[in-house]
Amino acid sequence: MGKHKKKKMNQEILVVEDETAIRSMINFSLSRAGFQVKEAKNVEQAKEQINNKSPDLVLIDWMLPDESGLELAKSIKQDEVTKGIGIIMLTAKAEERDKIAGFESGADDYVTKPFSQHELVARIKAVLRRTSYGEEEQLVSGPIVIDLKSYRILINDEEVHFGPTEFKLLKFFIMNEGRVYSRSQLLDRVWGRSVFVEERTVDVHIRRLRSILEKYDLNDAIKTVRGAGYRFDL
Repeated sequence: MGKHKKKKMNQEILVVEDETAIRSMINFSLSRAGFQVKEAKNVEQAKEQINNKSPDLVLIDWMLPDESGLELAKSIKQDEVTKGIGIIMLTAKAEERDKIAGFESGADDYVTKPFSQHELVARIKAVLRRTSYGEEEQLVSGPIVIDLKSYRILINDEEVHFGPTEFKLLKFFIMNEGRVYSRSQLLDRVWGRSVFVEERTVDVHIRRLRSILEKYDLNDAIKTVRGAGYRFDL
């Protein structure tokens, strides 16, 4: 089984809130609790920050000037690269149907204004414990190291270039080492349910991935399980 190497660092929270006073208050509380805090006052700024460096968790105000916080949450969770980021919605809306909409957008939790700073910090810590992005910066299996912050892959300490789909596939395989996945399961988990591609596309990318790994004598890492699918095992 691959070992997930963990490095503890100050976890980074992105606060997406258009009201300066609330943003400053949250920043103060979270910094005091030991988090690194970044700020954005609208969706455009938030996306810029996330593209620059993925935070561990995003606090998103429901009502933002340029786009709904729900839309931002959806876009984060629909992207394979960022879907592991924890999301907490901040909102004045307390109706049950609004909470359901928040969770359907991909939010991990929901804090209704006004809230106490202690409650907010406790909720953040709880979500970080549940989301894989909370502590892991690297995935390691044998000689393969995937840096989740910079999206670099090293094999035997040498940086190796992978196409975006091969990167996602290898990351998924290492996170689920030893388990067998059918083509349709891989399509769902790696490509996403909203993407419509043929199952044989999986075989094409598996071949590409194998050809890269072969150069490092890792051609047996991805095993074909007859009638079932593929398994990654080093």
